[in-house]
Amino acid sequence: MASNKIINVNLFGQEIGRIGLEEDQKRSSFQYNPTYLKSNTLQNIFPATGVIKKNEFVQLFGQFDNETFKGIPPQFADSLPDLFGSIIFKAWLDSRDQRKISVLEQLAYIGKRGMGAIEYNPSIEIPENTSVDLDDIIEVLKQVLNLKRTTAQKNLDHQALINIFKIGTSAGGARPKILISENKATGKVIPGDLEVSDKYHHYLVKLAIEEENSYPREVVEFCYYKIARQMGIRMMDSKLIDDKHFATLRFDRQDGKKKHVLTASGITGWDFKSSDNSSYENLFKLCSFLKIPHAQMEELFKRMVFNLVYSNTDDHLKNHSFIYDQQDDNWQLSPAYDMTYALNPLINFKKTQRALSVNGKRSNIKLKDMYKLADEFTVKNPEGVVKTVFSHKEELIALFGEYDVPALVTEKINESIIELI
Repeated sequence: MASNKIINVNLFGQEIGRIGLEEDQKRSSFQYNPTYLKSNTLQNIFPATGVIKKNEFVQLFGQFDNETFKGIPPQFADSLPDLFGSIIFKAWLDSRDQRKISVLEQLAYIGKRGMGAIEYNPSIEIPENTSVDLDDIIEVLKQVLNLKRTTAQKNLDHQALINIFKIGTSAGGARPKILISENKATGKVIPGDLEVSDKYHHYLVKLAIEEENSYPREVVEFCYYKIARQMGIRMMDSKLIDDKHFATLRFDRQDGKKKHVLTASGITGWDFKSSDNSSYENLFKLCSFLKIPHAQMEELFKRMVFNLVYSNTDDHLKNHSFIYDQQDDNWQLSPAYDMTYALNPLINFKKTQRALSVNGKRSNIKLKDMYKLADEFTVKNPEGVVKTVFSHKEELIALFGEYDVPALVTEKINESIIELI
């Protein structure tokens, strides 16, 4: 890129603005493109939550210099790789003997390949001769994720790493995952950064990798997905690959188009790793501010109950997202994702805390706590929602048996299911 201090932000073919970064000053800047501001189109792409203001002046940001936002506005930090992607990114750079790169250079590598629809220019081109062989990818990942040795000792092959880099650094989260596209007609699988067209199914794939204290967590997540959909929670169509890898269609790639998506953390600047703003009450307030249809807010209540009953404690602010409707210039609640058992059932935990609190509580949450929230946000029949969610417990346990989840894992998860009724 021409400079590692300025990068352009594009959305739906328009240059929206430019991000600047002064790492020595520990601050960043953003300035809207005046042409975009005068166009009077896509005016609600960054909701007015007090982070980015709608004006033509240079805006400075010093409050986001932390591990989550890396010094840049949260709307763009959403594009950066999370833990797993960062590990792959570092391994790939090490294989090229390349120095540490700036955050803006990371965005340049992401370019047009990121989740959602935001694109960064100038971008750093990455070779396209990438193949997708899950077995080969997993073998390399096992080496990369073996943190007992340094990357330099591994002598990892550059081409193998670039294959993973291209399809594994844009997907968020801490677990190994890649982005692929499957041709609807031929079944051919290609890297997920090459195509957007409706000729392909676009998947995010969570990879099953055997390691110490491992269990079939991807199969468990598939069972959770099936139960969640049965109780009316919207999720993208998903499947198991080779009976062990969890593949889910991407909601940021639909009808052959990119969709503009931001997490709750990205919209607001609330740090998902901090407890300060991490509550369901704040999530519901954000929905109200965004004028999310009330039916979707009621579904959010059902998702909350599901997470509570089935011990999904990792329901943090980046695991709740919103999709921008380009035609109506408004926002909708995205389909649910990462709805699964969040802990390792093979490890004993004395006490666990929830990522999002309810009525100020992160543990020992009772019905009255949820009903208080339901009353505040006028959720209809919360008692019926709780009964519906809990009524699928036996079906979940039966699914574990059908998909050969080990008995000990099934027993531990069963014990963790909270009987709220």
